[in-house]
Amino acid sequence: MIAEPECYRRNCKHFLGYVEGTDGEKGEYINCLAFPKGIPDYIADGTNLHNEPIKGDNGIQFEKGSEKEEQEVVD
Repeated sequence: MIAEPECYRRNCKHFLGYVEGTDGEKGEYINCLAFPKGIPDYIADGTNLHNEPIKGDNGIQFEKGSEKEEQEVVD
């Protein structure tokens, strides 16, 4: 399994979770609304906290989720 991404630990409201590869893709990846085909490693590992727009993020950056959203992600 992939290591817990920083966006999950920070409770980004756009984080969607882990996805099994499909259509010939192998393995597992993590995705979000900004990166539906996989969160780049430099964001997932916290090197870039994605507080500013970057190329390919579909106009979506990190936003802290509410306590209710945090419970839904953690449960």
